[in-house]
Amino acid sequence: MSGAPWRRAGTVAAVLVAGTATVAAASAYALGRQASAARAVIGKPLGEEALSGDRVYKKKYGEPVDLLLLGDSIAAGLGADRPQDTLGGQLARRLAKATHRAVRLHTGAVVGSESSDLAAQLAALPPTYVPHVAVIVVGGNDITHRVRTAESRRHLGDAVRWLRGLDAGVVVGTCPDLGALQPLPQPLRSLGARASRQLAVVQRDVTTELGGHAVSLADVVGPFFITQPDEMFALDRFHPSSAGYRRTAKALLPSVLAALGYADSVPFGHHPPAAPAEMSQPDATDTAARA
Repeated sequence: MSGAPWRRAGTVAAVLVAGTATVAAASAYALGRQASAARAVIGKPLGEEALSGDRVYKKKYGEPVDLLLLGDSIAAGLGADRPQDTLGGQLARRLAKATHRAVRLHTGAVVGSESSDLAAQLAALPPTYVPHVAVIVVGGNDITHRVRTAESRRHLGDAVRWLRGLDAGVVVGTCPDLGALQPLPQPLRSLGARASRQLAVVQRDVTTELGGHAVSLADVVGPFFITQPDEMFALDRFHPSSAGYRRTAKALLPSVLAALGYADSVPFGHHPPAAPAEMSQPDATDTAARA
């Protein structure tokens, strides 16, 4: 081939590369606009704060189990109609019924939180407070804000490690399937579904490696939100309704009982701590973060 055809081929290739880059940039811009629009409406019909269900449930049972809720708006219970219908309230009532012990609920979760906010939630706890079991639900905002998975993993791992250092049981409800959110436009919903499932796997692995229990919410409650959206979602179509929290609390309970020593086995979608020989040592990222 002579020099001129080579030059023409090179020019065409350059145009194609430039065109591909332009399309990719435009797609990224469009997805960014969609994500910003989604974040702008999430929670708006519900306000900025969740109802507080914090109190002692079933006082007649005597000395209470201390239950701590950490994480984002789902852990906080945004969308529930009544304080006792929040995730913490629903879980506390079920836990008291199953164990015949009083349950003292403390909610440290904050609406809008990402995994990086878990450290601040732990720091805000009373100095002498040590929960018997902590339930963490976080990750959705990491996806919508495009937080790197490695960063999400590190922050969640730090929280689980800190709680396990207090000898508290830990249960992590992994990132819900964002593909169930019908108000999200395509292709953002499909991308969110894939990203949320990838994050959920990472959350499951780091939790069990550090001695916590993980519950794959996409598997154990996701199908209900997909097939019964009118019942499971609140008015904003993003957060669970009271019925959605009831279903989620029911799904989390087996691992909470196992973390407290009230159950020896857990059902499908629940992942107990890894055996000691399988637990990984802190990786370089975790070590550097604590240095």
